[in-house]
Amino acid sequence: MSETTPVTSSREDLFIYSTTVSDIGYVRSNNQDSSFAGQSLIAMCDGMGGHAGGDTASTIAIRSLAHIEYDDQGGDVQRLAQMMETSVIAAHDAIVGKAKREHRLAGMGTTVTAVALAGGYWVLAHIGDSRAYLLRDGHLLRMTQDHSYVQHLINTGRISPAEAKSHPQRNVVMRVLGDFDIDPRPDISVRKAQVGDRWMLCSDGLCGVLEDSTISQALSSISDQGECAQQLVTMALKGGSTDNVTVVIGDATLSSDATAIELPQQTPLVGGAASSNLEAIADIVHEPVAAAPKLRDEATTSPAKRAAALTQSLQDQEAPAARDEAAHNPAQGERSHKAEQADDEDESQSARIVEPSQTREESGDRNVPDTGEIPIVHKKDGSATADPYDPEVAKAIRREHLQQRKSERSHRRHIRMIVAGAIVAVLALLTGGSYAAYSWSQGQYYLGEDRSVVTIYQGVPTNVFGLSLSHPVHHTEVKVGDLPQSWREQLRQGITVSTYEQAQEHADLIRRESHNLKSDQAKASQSPSSDASKSSAQQAPVASLAEGVPFTR
Repeated sequence: MSETTPVTSSREDLFIYSTTVSDIGYVRSNNQDSSFAGQSLIAMCDGMGGHAGGDTASTIAIRSLAHIEYDDQGGDVQRLAQMMETSVIAAHDAIVGKAKREHRLAGMGTTVTAVALAGGYWVLAHIGDSRAYLLRDGHLLRMTQDHSYVQHLINTGRISPAEAKSHPQRNVVMRVLGDFDIDPRPDISVRKAQVGDRWMLCSDGLCGVLEDSTISQALSSISDQGECAQQLVTMALKGGSTDNVTVVIGDATLSSDATAIELPQQTPLVGGAASSNLEAIADIVHEPVAAAPKLRDEATTSPAKRAAALTQSLQDQEAPAARDEAAHNPAQGERSHKAEQADDEDESQSARIVEPSQTREESGDRNVPDTGEIPIVHKKDGSATADPYDPEVAKAIRREHLQQRKSERSHRRHIRMIVAGAIVAVLALLTGGSYAAYSWSQGQYYLGEDRSVVTIYQGVPTNVFGLSLSHPVHHTEVKVGDLPQSWREQLRQGITVSTYEQAQEHADLIRRESHNLKSDQAKASQSPSSDASKSSAQQAPVASLAEGVPFTR
């Protein structure tokens, strides 16, 4: 923030004479821009976050700033600068809070570019890629720097300003207000005001299409604010803008000059999404507010609107015949009447003025619109207010915040109880299942090997998480080493049986087979020696005869 000394000499004479125009454009399905044009404040906010989010975010930002139009700064520019920064941060908090309460709005955000006047000084607050231009002495000065990715590339010398206009990531914004983990503090700058200063605030739907030279030419050559705003928006749309287009123009004017040229009484104008609920803003600024004028139909030249204009022209030429036909065809006449009513409603909508709640109450209207952000307080005298600076409303906001925090704590406690209950239930199920499985396993038996002998085990031959589900209950005298290889393999895997008696029977079977095997092996080992002795005995006499009796023929 620039260091300044409060100045009060010109504050009583200098004010902003302003206007705004906002148009949905040819591509978007709704207008997410919001704007404000008053005597002490002009502001422009470009929302983002889809159909349900951008318009809400930009509206919240305008409402958060609007009180500056009403507050008397007493010429203290430092106080004004602090108030603008605080209001922008408050808008950020409100956007985050609303996104938490309504999950469909998650990810919404908005830019903010606002200029206020106090003590003969301009105070500019800026965050995002909307822009503020100052025309002074015929020279156009760009007063803001985009918080965008392409601006970062320009600042680091990677691309030129000309290349930025066609860069594929030119719409990537690096700093905005919203439901993001981004620093919400705006850039604040202070500049001495001069009579004749002309400000223009615009969304990127305009400055992203028109060259600065074109903007400068329009601001310099078209003195009428309304006409200048209309032509700038029209040129942006003709130039191919695919976004909402919003412009705010504010001129520094002396009270004496305003009287001399008979300027009409300044009524704050609200444009774009924020104009859908003028009552809330009227209550904030404590004075009547009006919807901003619409973009003139004849100013746009899209194919669809040209066709509609041509059709309307033909209908106007045929109007006398149509009136004659309507006299004979009541249905046709009713349709024409309804069309005229619709046109009248559109015209009245663009020019409608809303009084603050106090004035509405005097006329019998005690309804206060619910914005969903500020609680409505009904006072003892029967009146109602949603002014955030009313002490009773401030108390209601604090109570609402306390109740919200209490509700969030209760919700978190409820979630923790549910999670804990689920964990206990799962543990109980696992414990019960484990106990049932263990109980069943202890009714089973099998034969295996332990201490190198055939052993009867109670349980099943397995383990769970390192815990064995069996233990030996009887060791036999049968040595595993004395058994054939096939028995050894079976014992290694476990020979499963249903009862202990069956296990004993199977052990006896193994014992008998082991004993029979030993007997067979013993017999087999004795048989070769017996045969050899018999052969010797039979052959001995022959040998003796051969040795003692000579051979004769």
